[in-house]
Amino acid sequence: MLIQRLRATFYTGKTRPLEWRKTQLKALLKMIDENLPELHAALTADLGRCKNENNILEFTFINNATSEMLAHLAEWSAPEMAPRSLATMFDSLKIFNDPYGVVLVMGTWNFPLQLSLIPMMGALAAGNCVVLKPSEVAQATAKVIAQLVPKYIDNECCKVLLGGIPETTELLKQRFDYIFYTGSTPVGKIIREASNKFLTPVTLELGGKSPVYIDSSADISITARRVLWGKMLNAGQTCIAPDYILCTIEVQELILNEIRKVIKEWYGDDPKISPYIARIITDRHFQRLVGFLSGNGEIAIGGESDASERYIAPTVLINVKPTDPVMCDEIFGPILPVVTISNVYKAVEFINSREKPLAFYIFSKIKDDVDFILENTSSGGVCVNEAVLQVAVETLPFGGVGASGMGSYHGKYTFDAFVHKKSAIIKSFNGMIEAVGSVRYPPNTDLKTRLLLMSLRGLPEIPGSKYLPYVLVFVLGFFSSIGFQEALKNYANGED
Repeated sequence: MLIQRLRATFYTGKTRPLEWRKTQLKALLKMIDENLPELHAALTADLGRCKNENNILEFTFINNATSEMLAHLAEWSAPEMAPRSLATMFDSLKIFNDPYGVVLVMGTWNFPLQLSLIPMMGALAAGNCVVLKPSEVAQATAKVIAQLVPKYIDNECCKVLLGGIPETTELLKQRFDYIFYTGSTPVGKIIREASNKFLTPVTLELGGKSPVYIDSSADISITARRVLWGKMLNAGQTCIAPDYILCTIEVQELILNEIRKVIKEWYGDDPKISPYIARIITDRHFQRLVGFLSGNGEIAIGGESDASERYIAPTVLINVKPTDPVMCDEIFGPILPVVTISNVYKAVEFINSREKPLAFYIFSKIKDDVDFILENTSSGGVCVNEAVLQVAVETLPFGGVGASGMGSYHGKYTFDAFVHKKSAIIKSFNGMIEAVGSVRYPPNTDLKTRLLLMSLRGLPEIPGSKYLPYVLVFVLGFFSSIGFQEALKNYANGED
C-alpha cells in the first residue's frame, strides 16, 4: 500500500535531516528552471494564459516561496525556547517543530502549478512524506507535474497521484497525518468530513464572495484600475478576485465610466482578440458563467461570450439584487456585479449577513470609515485601496475564516502549517531544585500551597524583580539544608 510505504519511509528518519530537505527544495527550483517551455505550454493549454501571466502567477510565486524556505529553513526548524516562570526558572522549556508524518496535498486548477507545488514543498521542508494530488480539471498541467516531480524529488518520500472523483474518494479513505486542500467550499466540506474519521488535522484554502467597498472619497480612476486588474487576473478565476462591488448609486456611475476607459486602454476595441485575457477552464465552467449574463440585473459593460473559445468579455452588471443567482455563489469569472447601498453602515450590515469572505477590498480615504469596517467585519484578509496583492506578501499569513477556509500558509506560515508544535520541559535531578519543587508533594499545608501558587505566577513588574527567583531559591535552599520538611512542619504548627 502506497501510504504504508511512505509511512515506513518516514519512520526511518530519512526526511528529518536539514540537508535532505534542502536538497528537495533545490531540486524543485532546478525542475522549474529546466522545464519552463513544457510548463508554459501546459498552463496555456489549460487556461489560455499569456506567458507574462504564467510568470507572475505561477513561476515567480514558486521561486520566491522556495527560496524563502531555503534561506530560513535552519531557523524555522530549530527548537524554540519558551518563556519561564518562577516554577520553571531552572528548567529548559522547548517547542519542537515535529513533522506530522504522511501528508496529503490536494491542488486546484486555477493556479495548477503553484497551488500544488508550494504546499508540497512546504510539507517536504517540514520533514514530511507527501502524496500530491493535482487537480484533474487542469489536465495538461497535472500530467506534466506527474512526469517531472518523480525525476527531481525523492521518489521514496513524495508520490504524485492522478485521477478524478473516484480516485480522490478512495484516497480520502486512507489515513493521513495531515491534509492540505485548495479548492471550493463544497468540496472543502467533503474533505473535512473525511478527515474526521481519523481526527486528521486539515488546512482548507477555499474561497467565497470577496466584496469591494468604494466610497466617494476614493480616487475613482486608480480604484477602477486596481479593481479591474484584480478581477481580470486569470479571467477572474482566482479565489481572492473581487467578486462584487458595494457602493452608492453616485459612485456606481463614476466607477462604470472609468472601467469602460480602462478596458479599452488595456484590451482594445475588441477584448476577445487581446492576448491578455485568459480563457475559462472548461465548457462546464463556461456555461455556468454564461448563465449569470441573463436574469441578474442588467449588463452595463461587456456581456459578450464565445463558447468555441470559452471566452467571456470583461462584464459589469448593475441593478443587481442580493437574492440574484450571481450573488449567491462565488463567480470565479470575469463578471462583476454592482450592488448599491446608501452608506458604510449598510455595507457592513450587508457583508455581515453573508458568509465570511476570503478577502475584502476597501477603497476610501476616510480613516474613520476604514477603521469601522476593519473593526466590524471578519474576513480572511483585507486590502485597503488595493486588490489581490496581499497574496504576494510572504510575511502575511494567507487563509480564510469560516466558509472561506481554515488554517493559513505563505512564508514561514507554510512551514508552520506542516509541523506540530511539540512542547517539552526538561529538568535535572539537582537536589536544590528538587527541594524547591517539593512544595507540590503531600502532605499539603497552607504554606506549601501559597509557595506553590507564588511559583506558578509570573514575575511582578517591579524594580529588581528579575532577581526574585534567585532569592526564593536561596531561601528554600536554606530550608532544605536544615531539613525542608521538618522546617515547614514546625513553621506550620507554630505560626500557621
